[in-house]
This record gives sequence, structure tokens and C-alpha cells, in this order.
Amino acid sequence: MKHNLKPSDIIALGFMLFAFFLGAGNIIFPPLAGQLAGDNVIPTMVGFLLTAVGLPLLTIIAIAIAGGSWDHLTKDLPKRAAVLMAVLIFIIIGPAFAAPRTGLVAYEMAIRPFIADAGQMDLTLFSIFFFVVAMCFAWTQGKLIDIIGKFLTPALFVGLIVLAAAVFLNPQGDIMAAQGNYLTQPLTTGFLEGYNTMDTFGSLMFGMLIVDAIRQKGIEDKAQTTKYLISAALIAAAGLAFVYISLFYLGATSGAVADGADNGGVVLSQYVQALFGSSGQLVLSVIVLLACLTTAIGLISACSDYFSSITKLSYKAWVIITGIACAVVANIGLSQLISLSVPVLFALYPVAIALVALTFVRHKLPNPRSAYRVVMLVSLLFALIDGAKVAGVDVSAFSVLPLFEMGMGWLLPTAAALIAMFFVGNNQEQELAQQS
Repeated sequence: MKHNLKPSDIIALGFMLFAFFLGAGNIIFPPLAGQLAGDNVIPTMVGFLLTAVGLPLLTIIAIAIAGGSWDHLTKDLPKRAAVLMAVLIFIIIGPAFAAPRTGLVAYEMAIRPFIADAGQMDLTLFSIFFFVVAMCFAWTQGKLIDIIGKFLTPALFVGLIVLAAAVFLNPQGDIMAAQGNYLTQPLTTGFLEGYNTMDTFGSLMFGMLIVDAIRQKGIEDKAQTTKYLISAALIAAAGLAFVYISLFYLGATSGAVADGADNGGVVLSQYVQALFGSSGQLVLSVIVLLACLTTAIGLISACSDYFSSITKLSYKAWVIITGIACAVVANIGLSQLISLSVPVLFALYPVAIALVALTFVRHKLPNPRSAYRVVMLVSLLFALIDGAKVAGVDVSAFSVLPLFEMGMGWLLPTAAALIAMFFVGNNQEQELAQQS
């Protein structure tokens, strides 16, 4: 018998995916980017939306096209390379960067303002509590769609709608002049700023969680699974775009209330207090806590699901390991965590983009195995140069590369490699196979 999901279940799937995406980076980066972009806010926002909404959406669709799993997505790569790439991505979105950042942002924006003399011990106690709660929700893996999609996300979305309406109806200042790179390269700067959300990495893994949730509802047909996965991705993308546009406009009109702020969390906090007065911090705390908690649940669940599939440890054992690791890393501080993550993102994001691009053209490639290996290797090598540049290493010898100064030296070599692979025939593939 063929099963079908009810419209309410499809909406809940989309809400769950939206909640997984909407976390710390999605909240703290757009306000500051909007403030610095000033009267260039629209091209900056467009660039940001390309990497923070467009790429995750395309990635989810690529997962659906490939068959709904990481193995399907990377079947043309050597097995060890595919596993290594997955492990690196899960470490980045799990215990190393993205998941601990949810706890840090939740503390900095939702809890710390209520503590008179906040210290390291307060952060430690909160991070333990926060990740214990996230672990408890992630524990019941099969019930994620009901817990996240039908309960936590609607509450989060109501808070975001209230905030967005207030921002557009009562902006707290005029749009200022653009600053720095936002003045000369607004589109590219916004594009690179979107890396910080880590959502393209997240979508590689969240897509598989959604597939699991669909199967939990009795849907086994591949065509149906693909349809529901794409529907959920479109709902999540629409929600993310709504949030980003609101936060960019908030930042662009924040000069009168948050001029000189050094991070988006400060911009958002001061703006909300100007809008809602003394109760503003409470409104913001609810939004931030729900956003960060739902993302932490999704990240812990995704990491635990994958690591349990490649090791002998159970899903629940990995929930505990990942949760403890996140709580420990969260105590190094938000600024330090962001500064450590940026070079890694510059080095690995292009590889994820190349994988998604290859998925869409795979059926037209003469030799997918050769194409995947060559294109992804080229993207990695040139992205490592961009990552080294961001980390402060002198790589001026590569300044002749097109777009190098914009931090996108990987783009044209990767595109050239992809185009070249349309002309690699069977004989070339056999030679490559023999050499390997």
C-alpha cells in the first residue's frame, strides 16, 4: 500500500529543517553585515542569500536527486575519501565549531545580560545544562519530527515574526554609508559572509535526517521521498530568507542604537531593547534559546547517527560523547571559536560546493568517477590557498589567480576542471583507473 504524508506532516518536516538550520550563525552574522553594508545592503544581502539559502537548498535537492544518503552522493569518490570528507564535515558542524557555537551564542545573548557579574563559571554551568537538554531531545531519534517540527519551531517562528514586524514597522534609524569591503565588493563580501552559517555543510547531513524522518512515517518509495524532501527544503529556504532579510534590514537601520558594535549579537540585542524596552531582552532570549537549542539538537543527532553507522558504538553512546565534547569546546569563548573556524570554512566550503555541482551534472558527464576525483581535488587544492590566506599565511605568490583578492581563487580553476571533464572519454577513465 502506498503511503502519503498529510500536508501538516510536510509542513512539520519543513519547519524541522528550518529549525535545524536557524542557529547561532544565522542570528549573529546578518545584523553586523547589514550595519557595515549600509546603503549597499541589497547586493550584500543577495550575496549572503546565495550561500546561506541558495546553496543549502541546492544541496538538499542534490541529496534527493542522488538517492537520499551520503553514500549515494559520494558513490563516485574513493570510499576512504568519502568517509574522510564526511568525518571532517561532521566534526566541523558537530563538536568542533557549529554545535558549541549554539551554546555560546545562547549564553552570550540570552543568559549573560541577566547576570550582573558573569564569569567563566556561569558559562561552564550553562553550557553543561544547555547540552544536557539538547542531548535529552536528541535521545529519542525517531520522534524528532514531532518534537522539533510540531512544537519548538512554531514557537520560534512566532517570536521571529513579532521581531520582523517590529523592525519593518518601526526601524530605529536611517540606513548609513557602507564601510570597508562592503563599499567596494558588497556582493562578494556578502557571499563569503554566508560561509559562516555553515549551512551548506549542515544541509549535507540534515538532508539525511529528513530522509530518516520521512521513512519513520512509512514512506519507502524513492520518488515520494524525493518529493517530500524537496518540499521540506523549499519551506525551510523560505523561512531562512524571511529571517535573513529581516535581520539585514535591522542591521542596516541600527546606526542610531548600536553604532560601533563589534559583533552581530550586540547589534541585535541593543536594537531589540530599543524596540521593546526593558522587556526586549526577554523577547530576544526566547528567540535565541529556541533557535540555538533546535540547531544543537539537530547537529548532535546528525553526528551521532553518522558516527554510529561507521563505528561499533550505538547512537545513544554517540549522543553522550558529542554532547560532552560540545560542552567542553563551548568554554573557549565565542570570539576565539569564530576566528578558528573561518580558515577551515574557506578551505572546505568550496569542496562541498563542487560536490553539489557535480551531482547536478553527473548524468551528462562521460566519466563520473574521473570527474568527481579531479574536480574535487582541484577545488580542495585551491581552497586551501584561500584558507591559508585568511589564516594569515603569506600566499602572495598566488595573487595572479583570478578572484584571489576576493577570497575566491578556487572558483575559476574548479569551473575549468569541471568543464574539462565533459571531454574526458572512456579511454581516459580506463587509464586513470589503471594508474590508481
